[in-house]
Amino acid sequence: DIEFKLFELTPKDNITLSIGERVYIGKDLKLRDAILHVKRRVRYEDLTNASHSELPFVIQEIVTAREKDFVRFFNDARAITTRFHMLELLPGLGKKSMWAVIDERKKKLFESFKDIEDRVASIHKPEKLVAKRIEAELAEAEQKYHIFVAK
Repeated sequence: DIEFKLFELTPKDNITLSIGERVYIGKDLKLRDAILHVKRRVRYEDLTNASHSELPFVIQEIVTAREKDFVRFFNDARAITTRFHMLELLPGLGKKSMWAVIDERKKKLFESFKDIEDRVASIHKPEKLVAKRIEAELAEAEQKYHIFVAK
């Protein structure tokens, strides 16, 4: 499972990090070459204006890089209640598109974002739908349902 969280990190001395750079923050200190320690988990509203404007691009990069994980979401998404489905949490995806996804994945599981786009006429750029949902979950912590962001 993928769980997005925002952290404030303290880099090691003489380390300069770039926007969007991937760094290891796990417990194995031998692998942690750039980060001294994780200061704290931060909320979206704690971010600077510059961070707010960079975040959508970084999220989009992650979603694109981890395509298989997010395509799995389209293949595995299920009903949350008898009247509401996880797919409907994606911005702009309503009941009609939800049923189109469900019908198509019954025939054959999706293999890529392009496959979703090709087989479900009402969905364009599924990676953008996922990225927008992640950003919304980060920005609005009080949302009832979280599918990609840890509460």
